[in-house]
Amino acid sequence: MRNSNNNNCGSEIRSSKETPKGNRYVRTINPSGGIDERAVQKKKYIDVRNQNQMQFCFTEGLLEEICSTNTLEQAFKLVKRNKGAPGIDGITIEEFEENLLENIRQLSASVLSWEYKPTPVKRVEIPKPDGKGVRLLGIPIVKDRTLHMAIKMVLEPIIDHTFSENSYGFRPGRNQRQAIEKAKDIVNAGNEYVVDIDLSKFFDRINHDRLIERLKTHVKDKRVLRLIGMILRSGIMNDGTITASTEGSVQGSPLSPLLSNVVLDELDKELEKRGLQFCRFADDCNIFVKSMKAAERVMKSMKKFIENKLKLKINEEKSKTAKSNQVKFLAMTIVDGAIAISKKALDKAMDKVKELIPRRSHLSIEQTMELINRWYQGWATYFKMTQFPAQLEKIEAHIRRRLRARIVAQQKRRRFLFDKLKKRGVPRPLAAKTAYSNKKTWGLSHGKGLEKAYPIKWFEDTLGQKIFSNLQLPGWRPIHEWVKLT
Repeated sequence: MRNSNNNNCGSEIRSSKETPKGNRYVRTINPSGGIDERAVQKKKYIDVRNQNQMQFCFTEGLLEEICSTNTLEQAFKLVKRNKGAPGIDGITIEEFEENLLENIRQLSASVLSWEYKPTPVKRVEIPKPDGKGVRLLGIPIVKDRTLHMAIKMVLEPIIDHTFSENSYGFRPGRNQRQAIEKAKDIVNAGNEYVVDIDLSKFFDRINHDRLIERLKTHVKDKRVLRLIGMILRSGIMNDGTITASTEGSVQGSPLSPLLSNVVLDELDKELEKRGLQFCRFADDCNIFVKSMKAAERVMKSMKKFIENKLKLKINEEKSKTAKSNQVKFLAMTIVDGAIAISKKALDKAMDKVKELIPRRSHLSIEQTMELINRWYQGWATYFKMTQFPAQLEKIEAHIRRRLRARIVAQQKRRRFLFDKLKKRGVPRPLAAKTAYSNKKTWGLSHGKGLEKAYPIKWFEDTLGQKIFSNLQLPGWRPIHEWVKLT
């Protein structure tokens, strides 16, 4: 039964001075009648102790909001949308959803009663694209992923607005294109030298104590901090063996991106304090200065700050100081004041085309084009931020050439190729010159005869090839203008 003093406590709260949006004040009444104001979040509830103890007015904690049925249901929807494999318990998203309401109620009750114990994550090793080592990922069970997402949903609106304007990764309303555009503006303002900082195994080396200390400045509900600490120390299962987690945050948890920004915001604030121009997307950070000498000085001082203060490591092999046209940022580079696809990303795309269109395959040309379109549509949707459409056209032309080479290889004999070209409307002399030349398959695929028999229009109309180089987007250079990459 509530104490009659509750009414007085409520009136004190209502009479408190208003604060900026998102914060309210609550007054704590002590036995001597003094009043202390404390900033709190969300709704209020009253915890009344016995008459011999101090009486407190609390806010309804963040933990209650995280564990509400509505929050957990919304969190599960996001987990389901992200798909993902089951954790060590083998329960899939679909199986968890079969009894969703009961599962959520049990999860909520166990967290609020402190019976909840995070399950160790499943260790998964993903080979890095460059073939140098593996990226360590962790797959929490679906129940834990739902709770992680709920924590993110509640904490993100509280924390995100405190982050630097120069931070673009894993934040609502921010994306890679904005980061690249900002980098271009900084370079065009005269800061053409870049300190390219790459953090070695960043997610695996996050210091738990420093992270919790940073969170304390934003999160007043200590129960939430304790819960996050439990999640960070949940352990890793690899080949049936559980290893304790003494550092790091699991790549694969919906909560990790927010926690990584909390850690790296300290780096952002240091760069801002020094008056440096920079762009950061997750652990990919570029600092822009006006000279190579300044770049080398900044690299030296920031390495010291990152390793001594943040307790992280810089990847010496990938970090460097150079002009902007020699540095890639989010697979793009700034050349002559314009955005271009980096050489490495372009080369990888050419290799991907070769992988998807081998010389010989059991798949038909139509099936192969369907696979290519599926990949290229996603690739070009991102990389169309380039201002040189000729780079996209190069990939599209390479796709066509490899398919023409496939057609040539399928004919087996020169005579069959000659007949095929004539049927496709190629004049007899050109068909003969093409079919009976000394060129091999790859050389023929780029010859006039094959290009006349199978023009761009045929690939678009008959095979449905996806074309992005003709979009004529704002800021694009002429299609014939090429960019020299280093």
